[in-house]
Amino acid sequence: MPFTVKALQKTGPDQPFQVATIERRDPRADDVVIDIKAAGICHSDIHTIRNEWGEAHFPLTVGHEIAGVVSAVGDSVTDWKIGDRVGVGCMVDSCGRCEQCRQGDEQNCLEGNVGTYNATDVDGSITQGGYSEKVVVNERFVCRIPDGLDFDVAAPLLCAGITTYSPLARWGAAETKDGAPKKVAVLGLGGLGHMGVQIAAAMGADVTVLSRSRKKEQLAIDLGARQMLATTEDGFYADHRGEFDLILNTISADIPVDKYLGLLKPRGVMAVVGLPPEAQSLGFGSLIGGGKVLAGSNIGGIAETQEMLDFCAEHGIAAQIETIGIDEADATYDRVVAGEVFFRAVIDTATFEDAEVA
Repeated sequence: MPFTVKALQKTGPDQPFQVATIERRDPRADDVVIDIKAAGICHSDIHTIRNEWGEAHFPLTVGHEIAGVVSAVGDSVTDWKIGDRVGVGCMVDSCGRCEQCRQGDEQNCLEGNVGTYNATDVDGSITQGGYSEKVVVNERFVCRIPDGLDFDVAAPLLCAGITTYSPLARWGAAETKDGAPKKVAVLGLGGLGHMGVQIAAAMGADVTVLSRSRKKEQLAIDLGARQMLATTEDGFYADHRGEFDLILNTISADIPVDKYLGLLKPRGVMAVVGLPPEAQSLGFGSLIGGGKVLAGSNIGGIAETQEMLDFCAEHGIAAQIETIGIDEADATYDRVVAGEVFFRAVIDTATFEDAEVA
């Protein structure tokens, strides 16, 4: 039977969070029920809930960085058992039949994957995310969290981790050129950027962080970067022209794309994972000159997400977090937008226990 759980919910983009009860579907034979222990706050949650990416379906519970423990499994589930440590990311279903799904790229499902929240589920309902006590998910969209990762630092990996790991792996951050490490620049040192630095460094790249100032320089170095450069300094674009093999662009704001492409070596790649609300300006000459590549990347498939989790556990990589209670969510959203959270805020879902439903 369907069941209800406590969740943080908004009834509109300008309304405060409130504790509400939401219905989770009757678990099917191939479903897993997860007791959520930690839920990361992603900037995508904020964009969605504030209608910056289109009209959201309200009332809505967001959250797609979910870590917890399996509490029930359907009759046909074979890969998961009660007590398993698991995570759920940005999608909870896909067609499973198309070419993309068959090759493990469920995020690119030709029929459209089902997002963890604000999407139409297989039963016609609107999916509700991880700022909640429990979630019901198809077994194919569950990943195993290695024992070496605590729930709170693992939760952001289900979005921020895979979002940065996938393009770094695809475009060869682990490769060398003439025996020397690839020169990788990470543009922005926020929730995504701080994961990109750690992952690229663990892959063996020579990592530089690009930011408007050097105020986070020691943090960048502590995370594995060799240096941080300030893009606002006089002569920056001229001084560093043609320096990098790969730029991981994590910025969700309007930037001079052409100038950043000028920082790439010939045949270099800028992989974009930050999604600003506004359109970006680009002159094709910035790509044609030097035969450069401007590529987008959207999370990763389930198998690659598991690969990322195992990689992070092996190399001691975790999100840098601060833990908050459910009553701090609204204030934390404002702090994320203001760049005051270093680097990920994670909701301790145990704070639902004593919360009263509005």
